[in-house]
Amino acid sequence: MDDVDLSPARLTPERDEPPHRSDEAGTLLGFLDFHRRTLLLKLDGLDADALRRPLPPSTMTLGGLMKHLAMVEDNWFGVVWHDAPHVEPWASVDWKADRDWEWTSAADDSPEHLRSLWDDAVERSQRTIAAALAAGGLDQVSARPHRLTGEPVSLRWILVHMIEEYARHNGHADLLREAVDGTTGE
Repeated sequence: MDDVDLSPARLTPERDEPPHRSDEAGTLLGFLDFHRRTLLLKLDGLDADALRRPLPPSTMTLGGLMKHLAMVEDNWFGVVWHDAPHVEPWASVDWKADRDWEWTSAADDSPEHLRSLWDDAVERSQRTIAAALAAGGLDQVSARPHRLTGEPVSLRWILVHMIEEYARHNGHADLLREAVDGTTGE
């Protein structure tokens, strides 16, 4: 795991390839970091109007995507891993009234607020991952069971799921960014 820095830090859009030769935890964390930074590359330099622009027929926006991923970070590494209550802004949301609140409310947020929300969530996740790895590694299981299976999930499973979540949404971000200003590529 020497290839991956586990210290909480604000991420920049610059990214390196995930480590080609590392242990399992280092490989997983390297890929998660790579996909987090890919998202930042897709959002780099956009203003509020660009972050609010959907690609019809979808209502998905880049700002909504960033806010959704902040919520996903907090959910898996806070709520599921620690069985902790939701932190703000998620704690006071009426999810029954709008189950897509993180997506819809992002249109009202500034780019700086969205970035701060995401950075803070990632920082909390990085601290949780570092502490979990130091306390016992990838085989440890979550305090809260998975909502569909009723079984706890391993840290390994959560990391793989987070990689999948970012990879899937980075595909959406590719299309959305191209629609906003024509920017393509990694």
